[in-house]
Parts: sequence; structure tokens; C-alpha cells
Amino acid sequence: MSEFYPLQVNNLSKIFTSRSYPIFGTKKEFVAVDNISFTLKRGEILGFLGPNGAGKTTTIQMLLGILNSTHGEINYFGKNFAQNRSEILQKVTFASSYLKLPSRLKVWENLDIAGRLYNVPNPQRSKRIEELLKLFNMWDMRDKSCVGLSAGQITRIMLAKAFLPSPEIILLDEPTASLDPDVAAEVREFILKQKNEHGVSILFTSHNMEEVTQVCDRVLVLQSGKIIANNSPLALSSTISKARVNLIITLGIESAIAYTQKENISYKINGNEISMEVDESNIGQTLIALAHLGVIYTNVNIDKPSLEDYFLSISKERK
Repeated sequence: MSEFYPLQVNNLSKIFTSRSYPIFGTKKEFVAVDNISFTLKRGEILGFLGPNGAGKTTTIQMLLGILNSTHGEINYFGKNFAQNRSEILQKVTFASSYLKLPSRLKVWENLDIAGRLYNVPNPQRSKRIEELLKLFNMWDMRDKSCVGLSAGQITRIMLAKAFLPSPEIILLDEPTASLDPDVAAEVREFILKQKNEHGVSILFTSHNMEEVTQVCDRVLVLQSGKIIANNSPLALSSTISKARVNLIITLGIESAIAYTQKENISYKINGNEISMEVDESNIGQTLIALAHLGVIYTNVNIDKPSLEDYFLSISKERK
């Protein structure tokens, strides 16, 4: 028996066509999403990463039915999305740091209307709204108009709207981008709790690679509309061989610089601290060589390759 996926995307493409010179009848095509396929498992947080213009937003818009695909198929819960859109969207929600709320409505009214649209009955609806507003530190703002709210406060309300109907799938577009660090940490904890305790499946975009490493089980990387990687954050990080070796040098800083230049090692200097990019397999050899040159240091710190290093490497390749 084949594995059941709450979301399955097959050969999805989106091509935008414009008539650049109507008088001559010529067309110009731009392939925003290029024949991608992927799955989202139950209770999985799937990172959806890529540089600006990679096709992330276009894909999400197709997953929400805002845009029609040029080719391919989207299936939720084993059902074709195009044929069962209304039914499916009762179980799928979306939140983004970049959306706005109806400004004339109060915070409570925004959430109450959202709950009604998702057929959440009372008193369950009111109880759930209170629970979420307290969780996101917005309970005291419940009777305030959304006019004048900060970006972080609006983001918290958007997250509350997304989780209000207890959906099976949530698409989160940079959900912590406008939040203070302490609130962002609480949101990440809440997201992991929804996954672990309720089996919610989450598609998660973020430019915070540390955050992605913390919450995502698996990561898809888009570049120029194509999926170029599909693996765990740790596995992607391990494809980068270079680590950063940071030394606080008390004697021999000139010798250390001369050595890095001779060996073509990339380095940065900040006062008496030097940071070098060294292959993990050569770290010991490098430290021994510096000792032989009379370099004395009081502290050594080794930063292993991270998901951010991987992301920066593919960004450089793109350029």
C-alpha cells in the first residue's frame, strides 16, 4: 500500500506570458515554476527555501488557488485541488508577515469572522480565539481596531487566524519575520507543539536559517523555479566542507596572516582575532602549522558548516 500524503504536488509549472510587442504579435515567456514535484507528510514541517525570485511565492499562490498552474497537478488528502477547492480549503490555512488585515474591524472581530468562515461553532470559536490571543500576548488588544497596530502585532493576529480552525495543513510564509526574538521563540515552540501533539502538516518559508534548522524536518530548496535540493537541514549543511576557525591571538598575528595568504585560506581580521575558512579535515593541520610558526592564541572556536552556509553557497553559484 502506497504512503498517504496530505499534500502531493506533481510536475507543477507556472509560465507567465506577456506580449512585449503587440504590434508584431510576439510573446515573451517567463517560467516562474518549472516542473516541480514534492510531498508533505502528516505531522511534517517542510522548509521551502530559495533566494528571491526562486518561485516560492508563486508556488504558494498555486497551492492556495490564487493562481492557476500552467501544467501539473496539486492533490490534498488524495483529492484533486482544482476539482475540490472549497472543500479542501476548509482544512488548509495560510499566514504571512506580509498580509494586511481589514483595518475597520477590531482584533476580536477579525478572528471571529475568520472562525465563522471556517465553520468553527460557538462556544468553541470564542474559547479558541481567547486561547490564541493569550498565547500571542494579544488578549489585552482584543477590542482594539487593527488601525495603528505594529507589524509584529498584525503578524500575531495572522498566526492566530491560521491556527484558529485547527487545520490539517498550514502554509506559513516567514511567520516570525516581524516579531521580537522572545515572541518568535514562543511562536516556534507553538508550531512544534501543533506538529507533535496534533499531527499538523506545515509548509514553512523563512530567511532565518537557524530557525529553519530548529523547526524543519526536511527542506526543499528552489532555484530559478526548480527544486535543486530535498533533504534534512543537517544533511544539506554537511555538503559544505569548510568550517570557520576563530582564534584570539596574543602573539604572531602577522605570521598567522602570512600563513593564510600563502595557503590561499579565506580569512577575516578583527583586532587580534582571526577567522579562517578551513576544510574540516585540515583543521588540525592548520593549528599545528600556526604553532610551528610561533603563533600563540588564548582561545579557539570552531563553527561547523550550517544551513546558512549552504544557502550562501548556492546564492554565490546563482550569481
